[in-house]
Amino acid sequence: MGRLFGTDGVRGLANGQLTADLALDLSVAAARVLADRGEFAGHRPVAVVGRDTRISGHFLEAAVVAGLASAGVDVLRLGVLPTPGVAFLTDRLGADLGVMISASHNPMPDNGIKFLARGGHKLDDAAEIAIEERLHEPWERPTGSAVGRVEDHPTAVAEYAAHLVRTIDHPLVGLRVVLDCAQGAASDVGPQALKDAGADVTAIHAMPDGLNINDGCGSTHLESLRAAVLKDEADVGFALDGDADRCLAVDHTGEVVDGDQILAVLALGLRDRGRLAKDTVVATVMSNLGFVQAMRAEGVGVRQTKVGDRYVLEAMRVSGYSLGGEQSGHVIMTDHATTGDGILTALHLLERMATTGQSLRDLAGVMTRLPQVLVNVTGVDKSRADDDAVLAAALAEEEAELGDTGRILLRPSGTEEMVRVMVEAESAERAGAIADRLAVVVRQQLAR
Repeated sequence: MGRLFGTDGVRGLANGQLTADLALDLSVAAARVLADRGEFAGHRPVAVVGRDTRISGHFLEAAVVAGLASAGVDVLRLGVLPTPGVAFLTDRLGADLGVMISASHNPMPDNGIKFLARGGHKLDDAAEIAIEERLHEPWERPTGSAVGRVEDHPTAVAEYAAHLVRTIDHPLVGLRVVLDCAQGAASDVGPQALKDAGADVTAIHAMPDGLNINDGCGSTHLESLRAAVLKDEADVGFALDGDADRCLAVDHTGEVVDGDQILAVLALGLRDRGRLAKDTVVATVMSNLGFVQAMRAEGVGVRQTKVGDRYVLEAMRVSGYSLGGEQSGHVIMTDHATTGDGILTALHLLERMATTGQSLRDLAGVMTRLPQVLVNVTGVDKSRADDDAVLAAALAEEEAELGDTGRILLRPSGTEEMVRVMVEAESAERAGAIADRLAVVVRQQLAR
């Protein structure tokens, strides 16, 4: 059996792979692991639990709360709140554990559970492995007054919104914004925070019914946001995902502004104010070469990591960097958050627009995206991708021909039997031709 925990908690089909029984058992095991590590020493442990808008979140929340309370943990139910909001309140309320029930940008039938340690940081790999090992293990259950209490925390949305607004120094008065809430966890707090900061906000896809989360909307479906921005003649549009830990943007002309461009805008804004730690931004190996070139031209360093926001955050925490993110729109600003935060990202982009008087289109023009082509080669033995001499020779030949005008990334998938071939070049035609040639070699050399 493979690991239950992926790069962002435990996910699966709700009531399929992710059952109420599993949710309860995971919560009990998490409480016991943290207790054994001394996290609860000297006090009654407290956990906060939040969820997105999926209908399955109701029974999974009930199971998580039951598991924690049965293990002697007092629980504060936050209700519907973005993942970064749960992380914030884990820290603000001094909780020993935070739990978010969400499958992020996945379709409605899926759901997930992610655990946060004290301070609002994701649990480390060792803790997750220990939780899996303790599943279904016999244990001595607390009784009487030792069982946990359960209460609601009705001010969660207001507290989180106020925190978000406090992170900016300049009012956003005069900026017209369309916010796509993905029918998800930010449907209330997202519009509230932007309005409280002074922006004129039109919220779309902000009427969740438990079934429509991420359904043709949000950061994976930008068509309706682009249409709304053009129709309303708005200055900018932002699209969140189901748990609002990522954000993509659309400028006033309807052009998409991706995570790389957002990082570039924020990096220069922080650099200009002396707040970009070590004048360096953290990105993944999938970031567009145009981003790296633009930052180099501006004297900003780029530290690149493996794909996954947890690896970005790990590099930031170890080396003390203040800004990092992914092309997908996960942006982490450690001066204000412990996770990616889509609403926070939108606020700081708006503040940059307000203080410079420039449009997002002009600000994003600091970098030019090179055409990028990605080919997924399936049905191959990905374990041999790094060792095949013929494939290595073909890769070296293509890289030599590209020189400094592009780059190639050949990467085995972390979750599927697949090898990803990503090529960037000065034209989409050239990038596609190189990617296709390498994909043929991958299929021939790594055939199962």
